[in-house]
Amino acid sequence: MPWQNQGGGGGPWGSGGGGNSPWGRGGGIQPPDLEDLIRKGQDRFKKMLPGGGASPRAIVLFVVLGIAVWLASGFYTVKTDEQGVVTVFGRFHNTTQPGLNYIWPAPIGHVEKPQVTRLHRVEVGFNSGAAASRTGGRRDITQESLMLTGDENIIDIQFVVFWRIKPDGAGDFLFNVRNPEQTVKNASEAAMREIVGKSSFEFARTQGRGKIQDETRTLIQHILDSYGAGIVVAQVELQKVDPPRSVIDAFRDVQAARADKERAVNEAQAYFNEQTQRAEGEVEKVVRGAEGYKEARIAESTGAASRFLAVYAQYLQAKDITKRRMYLETMEEVLSGIDKVLIEQGAGGGVVPYLPLNELTKPRTPAAGAGQGPGAGLGSGVGQGVPQ
Repeated sequence: MPWQNQGGGGGPWGSGGGGNSPWGRGGGIQPPDLEDLIRKGQDRFKKMLPGGGASPRAIVLFVVLGIAVWLASGFYTVKTDEQGVVTVFGRFHNTTQPGLNYIWPAPIGHVEKPQVTRLHRVEVGFNSGAAASRTGGRRDITQESLMLTGDENIIDIQFVVFWRIKPDGAGDFLFNVRNPEQTVKNASEAAMREIVGKSSFEFARTQGRGKIQDETRTLIQHILDSYGAGIVVAQVELQKVDPPRSVIDAFRDVQAARADKERAVNEAQAYFNEQTQRAEGEVEKVVRGAEGYKEARIAESTGAASRFLAVYAQYLQAKDITKRRMYLETMEEVLSGIDKVLIEQGAGGGVVPYLPLNELTKPRTPAAGAGQGPGAGLGSGVGQGVPQ
């Protein structure tokens, strides 16, 4: 080297036996010679090549080796939850299924591997992500959640949309939509506003939640299909359906008044039902009684007619006997409950024979001071009315 010490002389920074150098004085450690190291490396590499230098054979070998390495870089693997989307010169070529696949190496071919089984989540009306968690909870976005119902009321709706890439739509997902998440969010908000705009306030808050979810999911899917987004909407979930926060107190008062109204209506309806049922019971009782009386009178009339017909048949067979029997039965029925006096027929002499039979049927009470037997009173009584 030009600066090496020749024949023990001094270097460019001095001469003589001092051995001075820019890294110190005396015979210290010398720095490595970079040019010498490069030259030795080149010599070793040339010895490894056939022919000992840059021969045409060596150049061809290098080219073939480079092409082989380049072609081998075209192998790629698609995972089970992914789908390969192959482009050639930047144009969509085809999609590949999970496993080992091959494409033209870069820069000719390129492959994207989106996850087609992953379920994505889009929140409309609120944000519960990392930005909201730093503030201690989710953040409401009233610009998205406040909507107008069909009966011209404002309602606060927050909901979540779950979506994934279609199994056969990975190419559309990558090339037809620039920002898929924002596209799904905008389509979801537009669809929800349309469905809510056709519904009443109470229907949206109460029994219409399930129907609104289903109709919104169908409309979002229709919008995304018209874009060719390659997205399928899995589910729509309503998180909150309430009146706006600024009128929540007034709304609660209205709800309380409505509940009182419904309670009063229910009580009046219960009283009406009770009185109606009671009146219907009374009516049924009267009707049943009248029907029973009717049946009894019909039965009595039928029996009387049957008896009359039976008597009439006997009368036709023996008129005198029947007349006398009827007379006796009638007299028995008439005289059975009255006092009777018997007068002997054909009695003369001006004295009316009299027998007080009614006195015999009365209970006897002993007279004051009476010491005689039971025959004394009877004999005196009878003797007065019976001739001797």
